[in-house]
Amino acid sequence: MRLTVLALAGALPLGLHAAGNPESGKAKAAQVCAACHGPDGKKPSAADQPILAGQHYDYLVRALTDYKIGRRTNPIMKGFAGQLSKQDIEDLAAWFSSQQSSLHDQR
Repeated sequence: MRLTVLALAGALPLGLHAAGNPESGKAKAAQVCAACHGPDGKKPSAADQPILAGQHYDYLVRALTDYKIGRRTNPIMKGFAGQLSKQDIEDLAAWFSSQQSSLHDQR
């Protein structure tokens, strides 16, 4: 029983990114996100733009989906997210969540 629990617990982090492909997300981020958030999500071009690197996968999927469907309102993000497929969103979330935030770089 204990081994089963440990095996399942060890598999959890892998399951979080199972739907998204970080390498595909990296390529998509370079085309869509880099101008405002930086290619790795660490260096936004303005103070009001969030750092995406190191954010939780589920949070990023939810935020992009919410922009896409209008639950979150921001005309710029609505325009970008509105063009993304579910797979695009999952790939971008996998890429940005796999990056360390810039806060780790400053240590």
